[in-house]
Amino acid sequence: MKKRSVATLIAALAVGSVLAGISDVSAGAAEPGDHRPSPVGAAPELGVDLDTVTIPELQDRMAEGELTSSALTDAYLRRIKAIDPTIHAVLRTDPTARRQAAASDARHRHGHTRGPLDGIPVLLKDNVDTRDLPTTAGSLALAERPPDADAALVTRLRDAGAVILGKTNLSEWANFRAAKPTSGWSAVGGQTHNPYVLDRNPCGSSAGSAAALAASLSQVAIGTETDGSIVCPAGMNGVVGHKPSLGPVSGKGVVPISAEQDTAGPMARNVTDAALTFAVLSGDRDAARSGALSGDFTHPGGLRGKRIGLWRLPSLGAEVDAVMTRTARTLRNAGAEVVEVTPPYQKRIGELEFPALLSEFHRDIDAYLATREGERTPRNLAELIEFNRTHPAEQTCFAGQELFEQSLAAPPTTDPEYRAMRAELTDLAKRSIDETMAAHRLDAIASPTNPPAWTTDCARGDNDIIPSSTPAALSLIH
Repeated sequence: MKKRSVATLIAALAVGSVLAGISDVSAGAAEPGDHRPSPVGAAPELGVDLDTVTIPELQDRMAEGELTSSALTDAYLRRIKAIDPTIHAVLRTDPTARRQAAASDARHRHGHTRGPLDGIPVLLKDNVDTRDLPTTAGSLALAERPPDADAALVTRLRDAGAVILGKTNLSEWANFRAAKPTSGWSAVGGQTHNPYVLDRNPCGSSAGSAAALAASLSQVAIGTETDGSIVCPAGMNGVVGHKPSLGPVSGKGVVPISAEQDTAGPMARNVTDAALTFAVLSGDRDAARSGALSGDFTHPGGLRGKRIGLWRLPSLGAEVDAVMTRTARTLRNAGAEVVEVTPPYQKRIGELEFPALLSEFHRDIDAYLATREGERTPRNLAELIEFNRTHPAEQTCFAGQELFEQSLAAPPTTDPEYRAMRAELTDLAKRSIDETMAAHRLDAIASPTNPPAWTTDCARGDNDIIPSSTPAALSLIH
């Protein structure tokens, strides 16, 4: 990734942060129905506010000897112990986290740091393989023993000196099990709550990663997305989430839905931290060091000369439309020219995506399960379906596994009809973006990522409508 593309990423994330309604993030949890602001994440012993501090600010303090990774890691571990029993965002912490932090402190003392993430605590969504921690995708079927190796992205984080703080809860199997799931619930972790109002849903499937950041339980986190699973929880919890194009972040060692759409990406409380983390995940730490992260895109005039397409999505309701009106005003105040747009082909794209994913999930989950050891670990999708039928704990919020059953019956990915469907889907998704950008001479398209947070209800399931993530999720095939 060139310097210019890093700056472009920051510009895109800055636009997204306006839409997410980012503010000073709450440190504590509100009671159900309580909309009062929670206390901020002040950490007097560190001399920083964990809600607002950025990675460059932390690194400056470490370089001056005013802060250590050990102290920062301890502060987050204390917050997890104190706050997470109410939120249920963190499944487990890494018992080696303090040792990792001590190793980073030694590198800082000797001037041998590995880059901007050295000593920075990171939480991983629990569908990202870790050799020394369980990786369950929220399912008891994978709880018997950890994977044999780290995911490729975890290797990059470790090589960059990041402190792996622990694993976050998620919507079980990344929300690809039941026809009416409840986001943020898994048999392993129970229900993750939105830290702002506990009876509201955090969206999924990267629910734990987003909720943990909103509660300042880690500096950054890793999420994964097939279609909406980073951007919706980021929006619902008021944090920054970046769903990369397919390819820059390796999917090796990540529990799959579809190799045609899955990607991991960074989540953070601010744009700078998300961009720095993406530079590491994509293997370009030099871009993070280069100073290309200093764009003033959110300042008055910072978007002068840019044309932004505003995709309102009125189906999300009057409250969201009012946010979009305020967003248009904010973008214009930053110097942008705002043009209202509606990308074409959305109905046909919606008709094609789900059946394609069914075929791809069967192929890809079978391949992943073959890599996992354990006497009681399912070896393929058919065995996984039987596991769920015979384990009552997998049915405590919802019993359905309709998507598993439909995937088992779906045509294989070698079927000509499937191939034609995926080809048409990719083509239309690309055209929906490219034609909109060209017709209006746009630099970016801004759209809402989620409706207002709905109440969590296992009997009803989710009440989500999230159409804006689909064109990018489908069109960016490597």
